Amino acid sequence: MKSPGRPTNPTVNAETRNPPAGPPLTVDHSDAQAVPTFDDIQSAARQIAGIAHRTLVATSRSIDSRTGARLFFKCENLQRAGAFKFRGAYNALSRLSPDAKKRGVVTYSSGNHAQAIALAGQILGIPRVIVMPSDAPKVKRLATEGYGGEVVTYDREREAREAIGQRLARERGLTLVPPYDHPHIIAGQGTAARELIEEVGALDFLFVPCGGGGLLSGSALSANAMSPGCRVIGVEPATGDDATRSFRTKTLQTVDNPKTIADGARTPSLGSLTFPLVLQHVSDMRTVDDGKLIETMFYLWERLKLIVEPTGALAAAAALDEAAKNETGNGIRGARVGVIISGGNVDLAQAARWIAGP
Repeated sequence: MKSPGRPTNPTVNAETRNPPAGPPLTVDHSDAQAVPTFDDIQSAARQIAGIAHRTLVATSRSIDSRTGARLFFKCENLQRAGAFKFRGAYNALSRLSPDAKKRGVVTYSSGNHAQAIALAGQILGIPRVIVMPSDAPKVKRLATEGYGGEVVTYDREREAREAIGQRLARERGLTLVPPYDHPHIIAGQGTAARELIEEVGALDFLFVPCGGGGLLSGSALSANAMSPGCRVIGVEPATGDDATRSFRTKTLQTVDNPKTIADGARTPSLGSLTFPLVLQHVSDMRTVDDGKLIETMFYLWERLKLIVEPTGALAAAAALDEAAKNETGNGIRGARVGVIISGGNVDLAQAARWIAGP
């Protein structure tokens, strides 16, 4: 890992600036400021081998016919705990020191990282505390508790999850493992794109969902190393477009609790590690509104016979939208296109309401 200079998040939490007395805050590992490289993704692939699933790559002749391209869907909805997040979680937790493993970890997440840390900790015998918003999808909270995680809820309208995580780390002597801005997390997430390209060969495009940028950063590192010339496109919800604005302005932008059904992408900003990686390795950004997300999610259910959550459909929605540009000559016609389906932890009761409509 290398440690060049990089932009930092302009928002500084008061509690972080003046921490109260108590045990020191521990953020995982001595390389916490190191920027991951493709070598770290290779190392992560070895670390998680035999533990994380090597997930299916799905194709569809009807989708190819619709788009005029060859699409390859990396199905991380079939990953352990139902999302790509298990890759980074296991990679990070398995590298903790024996003492840190004994004391335990704390993280914050709206659901998929929560489940991943809970399951990885269960496998490794590590105590884990998970800070989750009170409005997190019930299916994700129950799964996190089912994996043995201690769930602490908060009101995302009034409280900052980062401050709660830092407080719990200090009070209990836990190691804080953030959901995306962490080199071992980023490296672990990059193994999904690594597997995809290893299996199907070089790509012309790779569409990747974006929340805090861990999956996007890791995927871009893999694509740049294994498929030079591949255009990596990050995709986020239209109401949570902080990464797109950051990419366009080259200045870190934030968003406050965006209203979107893509709960896995309701992050406030890119991180101090992921932001420079996105600027350096990502080709472009796209946004998708909730209506298009719902339409694409159900389309994938019907065509691929796979359960995909709204956040998991972000990349597919953008790829299908890009195909609509084929008539102008600016789309993906004739291209080999990778699409990361990031997760499948959908609340089926909520999905029924989406089907019924307003």
